[in-house]
Amino acid sequence: MRPMRHIPNIISILRILLVIPVVMLLLDERYGAALLLFAIAGISDGVDGFLAKRFAWQSRLGSILDPLADKLLLVCSFLSLAWLGLIPLALVLAVMLRDLMIVLGAIAFHYRYGRFEMEPTRVSKVNTFFQIVLVLAVVFYHGEFAPIPWIVDTLVYIVWATTLISGANYVWIWGRRALATPSGKGGEE
Repeated sequence: MRPMRHIPNIISILRILLVIPVVMLLLDERYGAALLLFAIAGISDGVDGFLAKRFAWQSRLGSILDPLADKLLLVCSFLSLAWLGLIPLALVLAVMLRDLMIVLGAIAFHYRYGRFEMEPTRVSKVNTFFQIVLVLAVVFYHGEFAPIPWIVDTLVYIVWATTLISGANYVWIWGRRALATPSGKGGEE
């Protein structure tokens, strides 16, 4: 076994570990340092993805760790910013409910119909992009840099919209797949 093939998974685990200091820095209102760690996490996400694809080091574990690291960083950042009153708690709850719905739907689909590959939809990728941009804008706004206030407000509405649309999109796609797949594991009646 080649130990080098585990590098992307190790990077994902390190990204998960970065969540704790990012949250602590946000709650301590040390926005510049939090932004730096958030940027390091973002760069590491690109690096682990590049390495996994470039050297064919993809693994089932990596397909779980990578999105888990991304979601933990975003959700914990959202929760921290809501705790500080910088973004609406209702938005955070909507984002978390959407993610919970996707996870529970995937589990139900797996147990009802068998194993499947779940790829993020375009709308979901757009939603994640705007979630990241919102976190960055809020941290910039309350840190050393101050964008125009309406930018943060606009991003909040965009994240609301893309969260609702992507949640509905997943229900639509996986509902159609469930209807088109015979009942029982492995497609057996």
